[in-house]
Amino acid sequence: MPRPMAFSGDLRHRLNSLYFGDSQKARRFRYGLVIFDIFTVALFLLMALIPQQWWFIPVDLAFAIALTAEFAARLYADCNPRRQLLSFATLSDLVVILSLLLPAIIANLAFLRVLRTVRLLRSYRVLRDLRSDSQWFRVHEDVVQRTANLVVFIFLVTCAVFVTQNDINPQIRTYIDALYFTVTTLTTTGFGDVTLIGPGGRLLAIVIMVAGVSLFLRLLQALFRPFKIQFKCPDCGLLLHDADAVHCKHCGRVLPIEDEGLT
Repeated sequence: MPRPMAFSGDLRHRLNSLYFGDSQKARRFRYGLVIFDIFTVALFLLMALIPQQWWFIPVDLAFAIALTAEFAARLYADCNPRRQLLSFATLSDLVVILSLLLPAIIANLAFLRVLRTVRLLRSYRVLRDLRSDSQWFRVHEDVVQRTANLVVFIFLVTCAVFVTQNDINPQIRTYIDALYFTVTTLTTTGFGDVTLIGPGGRLLAIVIMVAGVSLFLRLLQALFRPFKIQFKCPDCGLLLHDADAVHCKHCGRVLPIEDEGLT
């Protein structure tokens, strides 16, 4: 009896060190999860572009098994699994897994799979790893985060457009139609060939225009303003500095900002 318990404890310790540890192995593992998420979202979007194929169901089941195993491992590794279960990213993972399993029984829920984008860069530890390992990321972190936020917003709002308009709007028959409307709206292009129907559709269009355009403009602002690097000054707490700064502009303290000659 002690042996299974010892094995269980050892497994939990190993998983905890991979998900939450600071070793190089743990960082590579977390980077691997981000790459897997990007590949997953890309494949889901590709499948949305082509007609239904016989191999969709086996691929869905394979991804469902992989995502369920990763989900269970993450919960088991956390010392406070209840906190994980109550997070929005975890709830989105459950929706994605269900969307992979239920189409074979009920109807096509493929549009829900883009909720996997919620997990992209949502982990504080991944952001911390990138800040520690990459000078380029430290310099361009603002642009990367705003790009990720905009991409996640686009995919989530597109889901809302598809869910609310698919049954009542002849102009929105596929997820791609909804994505087309979202992108043209938040970029203020507004061709007008696709519009939303009903009061709910108009309210959703307003949300896309207000929130989406704001995120888009913030990304443009980050792209065209001088790059800043995040490094908290130990004395005054100023967070953003020039990438080649030697002293804090607020209090004058010498800043040990690493410079690899990339700026």
